[in-house]
Amino acid sequence: MNYKSITVAGGGVLGSQIAFQTAFKGFEVCLYDINEKALEMADTRLKNYMERYKEDIGANQEELEAAYNRIKLYTDLAKAVENADLVIEAIPELLEIKKDFYQNLANVSPDKTVFASNSSTLLPSQFAEFTGRPEKFLALHFANEIWKFNVAEIMKHSGTNEEIFQDVIEFAKAIGMVPIPIHKEQPGYVMNSLLIPFLLAAQTLLVNGISDPESIDKTWMLTSGAPFGPFAWLDIIGINTAYNVGKSLGDQGNEEGAKIADYLKREFIDKGKLGKQAGEGFYKYPNPRFLAEDFLK
Repeated sequence: MNYKSITVAGGGVLGSQIAFQTAFKGFEVCLYDINEKALEMADTRLKNYMERYKEDIGANQEELEAAYNRIKLYTDLAKAVENADLVIEAIPELLEIKKDFYQNLANVSPDKTVFASNSSTLLPSQFAEFTGRPEKFLALHFANEIWKFNVAEIMKHSGTNEEIFQDVIEFAKAIGMVPIPIHKEQPGYVMNSLLIPFLLAAQTLLVNGISDPESIDKTWMLTSGAPFGPFAWLDIIGINTAYNVGKSLGDQGNEEGAKIADYLKREFIDKGKLGKQAGEGFYKYPNPRFLAEDFLK
């Protein structure tokens, strides 16, 4: 692995986290988004992460400023990728948008550039042909708050070159991640294949009136030793994401999924309770009840 210059396409919540973490570990980073407004929002996120890195992992101001200064912002895709060894795509989860993006990316990227998608719902084989270099294309998926939940799932498709696969595994290590190699395509990778059924089970207990969020979280925390439960997880992930999962299941005829989506829209989304980033979801932040000393008593 000889990657030095990394481009992140998409400055949303996860894209900006990937950019900052990569820069924090010493890489030069170009962050691309479609317009100046999107980049301004991304820049605000980058500055906010500096405080989170201080609080959560004890990073000092000097190294955080150095990381921030390693990131350059672009609305011109060709300029953003002109020296890229690796492009990590973190754009909206819509197949047509990704197809168009990769066709444009292929036209302006150097031959050496490896493409990696952070998609959590689409498989690499669904748009590999549009990259113009399917052998240099794979998935590289991160969890939210990657400086704390430092797992990177690397999933190849049938046409991915094995050396590229191993190089991206090494890159993940280089930016402080624990790499999880996935040798066959799997919707949901490893993490979401485990997490989504778990979260759906918790929400089903709630919407059917079996128990309440705090009691469900307490049960999980006490019996498994986990630091928080499913509803704290849902706040971290974001209520909109949980709603989208439920709605997608509902659209496929799953009654419980539809019931969960209706409940989340009515009780949370319509009231602006979108999770931790919004200051309130199932818990209120910055001091959620599940972190209180007496929560498990």
